[in-house]
Amino acid sequence: MGIKKYRPTSPARRYYTVSKLEETTKRKPHRSLLQPLRKKGGRNNRGRITARRRGGGEKRHYRLIDFKREKRDVPGRVVSVEYDPNRSARIALVSYADGDYRYVLCPEGIRVGDQVMAGRNLAISPGNAMPLSDIPTGVEVHNVQLYPQGRSFLVRSAGTSAQLQAKEGNWAVVKLPSGEVRKFELTCFATIGSVSNPLHKYVVLGKAGRVRHQGRRPRVRAVAMNPVDHPMGGGEGKSSGGRHPCSPLGKPAKGARTRNPKKKSSRLILQRRKASRRTSR
Repeated sequence: MGIKKYRPTSPARRYYTVSKLEETTKRKPHRSLLQPLRKKGGRNNRGRITARRRGGGEKRHYRLIDFKREKRDVPGRVVSVEYDPNRSARIALVSYADGDYRYVLCPEGIRVGDQVMAGRNLAISPGNAMPLSDIPTGVEVHNVQLYPQGRSFLVRSAGTSAQLQAKEGNWAVVKLPSGEVRKFELTCFATIGSVSNPLHKYVVLGKAGRVRHQGRRPRVRAVAMNPVDHPMGGGEGKSSGGRHPCSPLGKPAKGARTRNPKKKSSRLILQRRKASRRTSR
């Protein structure tokens, strides 16, 4: 695992870096776990753009990842570690004892031939998935379920991990990578260890073309638009906008709180990732 630098043969190559993919052991993905990935360019079913600055990019297939870790109490062996163009982390192909194959997020330190498993009363080793009630406090976890029996939506990016801090009654207190501290039910599953490819954040794209290859289109500043296109557009000369930063629909974009405090999941947050304005002063 490392980052490859190029000689500065052109201005675009001067800061151009890529991941070496040294930890990957297989180039072609498992065919039965592939799914077509149709691109929509940020448009909804009516053809209207609902997510701006998206479109184009390289063609790719989607790898079906077992985020739930549904194969409970069935031992599995890591067959290969592969590159996934749809995410920053590496993925591991696991062959289970019943003959089934699944893709899982590859934890840091996992190698081909290692055994992983999901269930109760397992060893605290990277790749094993178990409920938070079975995990000792202080252990790093990833791929955390937000609600029991659901998918794991949290802590899935490259190099990230959460820490189990305490257990109180039927709840576990977990500190997320963003710094937010919140409560989870003890029956929620999590995977031991941190996510692979921790050097991903040090990769420098180096040129605008690599951004386009990822399917991201150019962004135009709001103050450079006309008043018909954005609330902050228009003005004689170079105007700074004349109002607080906002989206094209007038929704505050920087600093203003938009989360509903009455939301059910908001009650489980013990410490926000952003300090309150009073404490910051």
